[in-house]
Amino acid sequence: MIDKTKKLFAYFYKLDSGKEPVREWLLSQDRDDRRIIGKDIQKVEFGWPLGMPCSRKLERGLYEVRSNISNGRIARVLFCIQNNRMILLHGFVKKTQATPDREKDIGRKRMKGTKENG
Repeated sequence: MIDKTKKLFAYFYKLDSGKEPVREWLLSQDRDDRRIIGKDIQKVEFGWPLGMPCSRKLERGLYEVRSNISNGRIARVLFCIQNNRMILLHGFVKKTQATPDREKDIGRKRMKGTKENG
């Protein structure tokens, strides 16, 4: 029998200004890509803990949702977990094989902010 209960609940990281960078990034993607990324986030919500190829741990406390989107491109959504919440910290389309340090730095900085804000 398949467990149909969510293990995690996804929330968008919110800046002090009230903006939600991952939501804005998702809305900037085309409809089909948004659908793919959304389904991959949902897989993590229901299947956690879930590893490759859908998600993986980047470093202590920082994870990524891995999505193959249109035209052979690869999207990533960085997230952390707090109190059964999957906090969506940063989204981007990869241009190199390795996850660039600047992208991880954004995720780390936002993850630190979520711990301070509870």
